[in-house]
Amino acid sequence: MLSGRILVVDDNKNALSALKMLLQIDYELVVTLANPNLVLAELEKDDFDIVLLDMNFSAGINTGNEGLYWLCEIKKKSPTTEVVMITAYGDVELAVKALKNGAADFILKPWENEKLLATLQAALKLRRSNVQVEELKQREHILKKGINQEQRHILGSSPGILSMMQTIAKVAKTDANVLITGENGTGKELVALEIHRRSERNNELLVSVDMGAIPETLFESELFGHKKGAFTDAREDRMGKFQLAHRGTLFLDEIGNLPFTLQSKLLTTLQSRTVIPIGSNQPIPIDIRLICATNCDVEQLVEQQKFREDLLYRINTIRIEVPPLRERGGDIELLAKFFLAYFEKKYRKPSLKISSQAMRKLMEYPWPGNVRELQHTIEKAVILSDSGNLKPDDFVFKSTGKLAGASFLTLDEMEKYMIKTALDRHKGKHSAVAHQLGISRQTLYNKIKRYDL
Repeated sequence: MLSGRILVVDDNKNALSALKMLLQIDYELVVTLANPNLVLAELEKDDFDIVLLDMNFSAGINTGNEGLYWLCEIKKKSPTTEVVMITAYGDVELAVKALKNGAADFILKPWENEKLLATLQAALKLRRSNVQVEELKQREHILKKGINQEQRHILGSSPGILSMMQTIAKVAKTDANVLITGENGTGKELVALEIHRRSERNNELLVSVDMGAIPETLFESELFGHKKGAFTDAREDRMGKFQLAHRGTLFLDEIGNLPFTLQSKLLTTLQSRTVIPIGSNQPIPIDIRLICATNCDVEQLVEQQKFREDLLYRINTIRIEVPPLRERGGDIELLAKFFLAYFEKKYRKPSLKISSQAMRKLMEYPWPGNVRELQHTIEKAVILSDSGNLKPDDFVFKSTGKLAGASFLTLDEMEKYMIKTALDRHKGKHSAVAHQLGISRQTLYNKIKRYDL
C-alpha cells in the first residue's frame, strides 16, 4: 500500500464518485474535478503525485485532443507529476500519442479495479523515482562545483588551536548543533569543514550558505526551495539548501546577519525538521546536522532584541571560539610558510624565501584581518616579488593607523594594541580581559592607566 496524492479529472460525476471511493482507501489525498479548466489552479494548491485524466470532455467529440491538450499543460506546470489517461474508446494510436506526450500509462473505461490500482501504483513509483533523480541532479551539480576545490585543513600548534581541535574531535561524531564564533578572517568555515569531515555524515554534502548575502525577498526560496510558477521568474522547480543538505551538514555562515523578521521561519524549520517549498503545501522531511557561525556578539544582539533567544538556544548546543591570529604566536610563521609554498606554485615563482627580518615583521604585526589578511599579504608579496628573498618592504599591510605605518612595532605599541582590542572584544569586562591576556586584574588596571585606555 502506497500513500500518495491523486487528482482525478473526468466530466462524468458518477465516475468521479466511484474513483474517489476506490482510491481514498489507499491514498492520503484524492481530489476530483469535473472541469479540466480548474486543473492548473488545483496543481498550484497541492503537489500531486498523479493526475488521472479523462481524454474527452465535450459531448459528441471522441478525438482525445482535449485530453492531449491538458496532458501537455499539466506536464508544463508540474513535470514530475505522472499523468494516467483514461477513456472509453480503445484507440491504440491515441494511446501511443498520449505516451509520446508524456503520459505514464493509459487505461480504458469501464476499468477493472485491480488493474487500475496496479497502474496507479506503478505511476506513483515512477513519480517518486523521477523526483529522486531530480534531487540527485541538483546534488550532483553542487558536488561538481566543489569537486576541484582543494582539501583545506586547519594548521597550527598554538594552545588555542590545540584546545579547539580537541573540542572538534569530541563534537564531530555527534549530531549536536554547533555555533562557531570568532573575528572575521579567523577560519570559521574551515572549522565547519573539519567538523563535517570527522562526522558520520562525511559521505554526504556540506552545504554552505552565507546568510548575510541572501536578500530578504529570496530567503525562503534559497533555503526552502520553490515550485515552478510560484512567483515571477520561477521557471522550474528548485530545491532549497535544506533539501540539498539532507543527510549531510548545513552550514549557515554569518547567522547574526539574519533579519529578525526571518528568524522565526528558520526556527520553525529547525523545530519541525521539515521544509515547505514556496508554492507547495506539502511538508518535506529533512535530516541535517546544523552548524552556524558568526563574528557578532550574539548575546548582545539578544539583549538588543535583534536576535531571538529561542533561536540562539536552538543553534548553540556547543560553542566553539576560533582564536584570532594575534593570539596564536608561532602559528603565524607556520601559516606564512604554507601560503608562500601555495602561491609559489600558483604563480610559478619557485624557491622564494621570507627573510628573517621580514618574518619578524609578520610576527609582530597584530593582524586585525586574521588569517585571511595574512593570506592576501603573502599573495601580494609573491606576485610583486623581484627576487627570491622576500624582504620587510615586500610586505604591505592594510591601513590601521600608526601601527600599520611602521615597519616594526615596539613592545609598548603591541601591548597597547592587544589590551585595547581585548577591552573592545569583552566590552570592558576587566576579568575577562585579564584572563585572555594571562595577567592579573591589578596588572591590567596599571597598564590601562599607563596607556590611558
